[in-house]
Amino acid sequence: MKRKKTIKLLVLLFLVGLNVGCDQVSKTIVRQKVDYHENISLIKNILTLTKVENTGAFLSMGDNLPVAVRFTLLSLMPIFVLGFGLYYLLTQTDLPELMQLGMSFLLGGGIGNIYDRVMFGSVTDFLHMDLGLFSTGVFNFADVSIMVGIGILLFQSLRGKIIKTQR
Repeated sequence: MKRKKTIKLLVLLFLVGLNVGCDQVSKTIVRQKVDYHENISLIKNILTLTKVENTGAFLSMGDNLPVAVRFTLLSLMPIFVLGFGLYYLLTQTDLPELMQLGMSFLLGGGIGNIYDRVMFGSVTDFLHMDLGLFSTGVFNFADVSIMVGIGILLFQSLRGKIIKTQR
């Protein structure tokens, strides 16, 4: 039983680390190889690569806040929340597997972005999608991990509610 628990913890840590690692490797490549605001078409202007530094949160929200407030809201609080989330993920042994997977993606993405903010003072974003009627802001792989994690957690939540109503 103890061996199974250890393996589960290692798998969860691997998933979180994989998300952080993919994010950090992609950002390192972009920092070294792409000039600021350079536009590189990856898929016929649908997906473009452009490097920007984001000192705010999602879509630069909070960018204009005073430095002390921005540091508290965008660095200190997320570090505590991510720390608690990681603690919760690794200590709660009865979480559904989909919830564990979703939390691993969400935490890995959050850690990737908070690492940038602490080490560089901003988060490197570099992907942009333009689907005609819908266009995104510039984002990174940590943001993708966060959105995938939220999607998995939402699916798990809805799935649980559907199963309960069918009983």
